[in-house]
Amino acid sequence: MELLLMIDAAKRASAANIIAVMPYFGYARQDKKGKPRVPIGAKLVSNLLTAAGVDRIMTMDLHADQIQGFFEVPVDHLYASELFIEDITSLNLPNLTIASPDMGGSKRANAYAKILNSGVVVCYKERKQANVIGEMKVLGDVKGKDVVIIDDMVDTGGTLTKAADLMIENGATSVRAYCTHAILSGKAYERLDNSNIAELVVTNTIPKTHNSSKVREISVADFFAQTITSVVKNESISDKWRSNQ
Repeated sequence: MELLLMIDAAKRASAANIIAVMPYFGYARQDKKGKPRVPIGAKLVSNLLTAAGVDRIMTMDLHADQIQGFFEVPVDHLYASELFIEDITSLNLPNLTIASPDMGGSKRANAYAKILNSGVVVCYKERKQANVIGEMKVLGDVKGKDVVIIDDMVDTGGTLTKAADLMIENGATSVRAYCTHAILSGKAYERLDNSNIAELVVTNTIPKTHNSSKVREISVADFFAQTITSVVKNESISDKWRSNQ
């Protein structure tokens, strides 16, 4: 609501253009109607921003790429992979394998694996209900591998920690995770500390004081600053950033 009010205030102050910089796009997981009588929150938020008078949106790692189609204005969709790939490379892991914690993230995992020249594994999971996992299996070989799990967000940490524990059970040497948006609600920190995850690397798209020594944060400030500068100067953004999603 505060952002909407700021947009409206800028519009009424005769701003030539209004760009909403939203590192984390709220309600992104409500991007479809999976069952009757449920809202499509991502579409509602996009309508509200448009109605308030925004001319452009700048955000990072949307839960689903199609959310960009909800907007009637240009969307600059940035990827944390620009930061994560450099960090993963610096670790010099001897037997790197990229993993997706679910089937939906397989495209993202394949994009990372292609750039890092590594193998890919995927976790198949069945949910009993929201944030509650039933059965999970690893599709692929992780024995003797240094596994890096890639995801767009981590909420309660249930999927992430269960996937890490399962990979260690299947012979993985180590398991790390890179997640863009660190929601970390409920017992997330407790689950992390009690899991086989060696390290969870996140960005600061959601301001937080982390309560676990396993969490390491990477700032997106410079990334967004350079992109904003390019937009204001009418310079190409795609020429500057790796296209891998």
